[in-house]
Amino acid sequence: MNTLDQLTLKRDAPLAYRALETATAPTRLLLLLHGVGGNETNLVPLGEAFADDALVVFPRGPLTLAPGQYGWFPVRFGTNGPEMDFEQAQRSSRALQDFIATLHARHGIAPERTVIAGFSQGGIMSASVGLTAPELVGRFAVLSGRILPEIEPLAGPAQALGKLDALVLHGQRDDKLPLTWADRADAMLTRLGVPHRTLLHAGGHELPADARRAFRDWFQQLPRAPQP
Repeated sequence: MNTLDQLTLKRDAPLAYRALETATAPTRLLLLLHGVGGNETNLVPLGEAFADDALVVFPRGPLTLAPGQYGWFPVRFGTNGPEMDFEQAQRSSRALQDFIATLHARHGIAPERTVIAGFSQGGIMSASVGLTAPELVGRFAVLSGRILPEIEPLAGPAQALGKLDALVLHGQRDDKLPLTWADRADAMLTRLGVPHRTLLHAGGHELPADARRAFRDWFQQLPRAPQP
């Protein structure tokens, strides 16, 4: 198994990234996106469980906030909740879409075997990509995040959305993005006709052990069979 120190930062794609490589040609692709102020190494422990047959990729957000700290768009938490730069979020979403297309072409992995998931702001970006470019992924997960209300009118066609599988995983004591955001995400996915499940854990703005197990169980339902 690769260790964190062995994960070289790569810049040969639209976003800088690190990756857990498989011994043989991968048949599945998993992208794990960090939250605001984090970096691409944060979710490596979560991704290690899937590196047997999946190419696990950890992209770095394009905005540098401080040394070793990156983000996908600026956000400020005020009395009315999070206030964000939607235009920058859209630019980051397009960069992620180009990034995924590059990986598909490079590794020959089909979109239906591709999963994008992220923590907090990374979850926002995962949902944005999944809903606006459903042709690129088979599944997406929002881990302690939310779905931007601005995304709903930009969502892809109903037929494509109906082929997705989404996961909303949220802490009941989340003090950064309260549980109401999970309720709103669940309601939006229902309105859009996206097959999904919403799972809650007893923690806060985090991924405790039971949440990580729930995510692993959900991901492992993605077929492993080689592509034709």
